[in-house]
Amino acid sequence: MRRIKSFAKINLGLEIIGKKEDEYHDIRTIFQAIDFYDVLEFRTIREEKVLLDGKNQSVSWDESNLIFKAATLLKERFNLSQGIEIWVDKNIPPGKGLGGGSSNAAMTLYALNIIWELHLEKKDLMDLGSKLGADVPFFLEGGLCLGLGRGDEVTPLHDLNSLPCILVLPSFSISTASVYDRFPLSLTSDDKESKIIKFLEHREFDLLENNLEETIFSIYPQLKAIKSLFRSQGSELSLVSGTGSAVFGLFLERERAERILKELKKSYEALIVETLSRKRYWKNLNVGV
Repeated sequence: MRRIKSFAKINLGLEIIGKKEDEYHDIRTIFQAIDFYDVLEFRTIREEKVLLDGKNQSVSWDESNLIFKAATLLKERFNLSQGIEIWVDKNIPPGKGLGGGSSNAAMTLYALNIIWELHLEKKDLMDLGSKLGADVPFFLEGGLCLGLGRGDEVTPLHDLNSLPCILVLPSFSISTASVYDRFPLSLTSDDKESKIIKFLEHREFDLLENNLEETIFSIYPQLKAIKSLFRSQGSELSLVSGTGSAVFGLFLERERAERILKELKKSYEALIVETLSRKRYWKNLNVGV
């Protein structure tokens, strides 16, 4: 049996560059891994099948789940007869822009590559991951990364120092497709006006923004109020993560973040986590065998 952590992410910035012929949007984003995770447990079985279940019954543990799709992709690609039973201790809520499903898929590829002794390189796993979802390749890198294309063209960046991060988790989920469908293409960014490119040069958080926020706030104005609250409390950066609905606030001091968290919990479901460097991401991945 192998147990591994499947970490979440936040987007420290997100820019829409344009729209592809295949209807996907071209984006530029900065992924940041955070210390908030599910635990995936893998056990080999004699039956030639994939068995999947988890403790959160609001999640579909069937063929539509990315974990199931990832395991099936490997079995079919390499004509494998081995079976696997996967159990998920699910903590990352779906529909919050934290990449839980994509992370689960990535860690399934990672774990089964070891368990089934496929000896695939990281690039091979990333290529397979991109077939499952745009965010999946990032979780096979971790830390701080630039994402281009659909977000699946991942470049590792020099990590930030670890920072406390407050996550506010609204009770509702947001469909990624519904946000992109409403986004006006007149608001796309080019290289000259890219805040992300400027951030990479200067590492100043106040340069960063999420191009999708205006669209998201028009549908869910309560998220704008959460962001305003973070900003009024001195956060270094506060954004909707991806297409939401989670809103995060980054702080320099843990003590300050904990005081603010105490107030936030009176009105919202919220928790405090930390950003993860690439080294810590991989060091802390394995729970045990």
